[in-house]
Amino acid sequence: MSVYCVGLGSMGLGMAKSLVRAGFEVRGFDPATSQVDLLCEAGGKRVADGDAPVDVVVCTVLNALQTRTALFGENGAAARLRKGGVIISCATVTPAFASEMEAEAEALGLLYLDAPISGGAIKAAEGRLSIMASGTQAAFDAAEPALDAMAETVHRLGERAGPGSAMKAVNQLLAGVHIAAMGEALAFGASQGLDPAQVVDVVSVSAGTSWMFENRGPHVVEGDYTPHSKVDIWLKDLGIVGEVAAASDLPVPISANALAQFKAASAAGLGDEDDAAIAKYFARQGGVKLPGDQ
Repeated sequence: MSVYCVGLGSMGLGMAKSLVRAGFEVRGFDPATSQVDLLCEAGGKRVADGDAPVDVVVCTVLNALQTRTALFGENGAAARLRKGGVIISCATVTPAFASEMEAEAEALGLLYLDAPISGGAIKAAEGRLSIMASGTQAAFDAAEPALDAMAETVHRLGERAGPGSAMKAVNQLLAGVHIAAMGEALAFGASQGLDPAQVVDVVSVSAGTSWMFENRGPHVVEGDYTPHSKVDIWLKDLGIVGEVAAASDLPVPISANALAQFKAASAAGLGDEDDAAIAKYFARQGGVKLPGDQ
């Protein structure tokens, strides 16, 4: 099978490499040509005019606007698919937008799988993602070999696009809140004279832990805010949570508070740093010093 991977960031590149390892013919595109170079070093190829139509498009871009442009804009990936080929769309978007993209794909004789991802860059590189997918049976059938190469778990959540994105919004509500709580907890611990490394060690084996605490806490301990997932990502993802909840008249005050903290951290100049930098924002409010923020 042939696959065209659009978007080769920290997640997309790992997914593309997993497809190469599984024996797919993989071509990739990213505005950062260095990312395409990395794919080629792993056995993938560049996209070129005159390429034969592909069986699968994997779209791993940032948001709804990029998804629409990457798939259906000028020189969009949909034009590179054979008739009956499948789009696996992985960005975090609203359920309504996913349904809209499915309709556009179907109008072109293409299949569409609403397939947001979770697991982080390491699991992406290992082909061990969790994929929250919804779409027709035909879309699942066409995408199955590629999904097997990229994911440890594929959750089948519905027969049309939308439920996959709804489930991702649920996940992002929790993930964003947990990251914000991690940052607040480490700043609080430091304010009490506790060593952040000890806080991470103790909480990680105690009832207050979470996957995000155990994953992001070490970034704070090491004072390393190299962006694996940026603070500004949460302005989008928790914004989507609020938008979807508002459409259902459901208040989501805890995630709304977390969103406000990420917005404040971004306004303070931390938007392009790793999202663990939310801890620095909290610490600075109380004059507390954390590693790497002297």
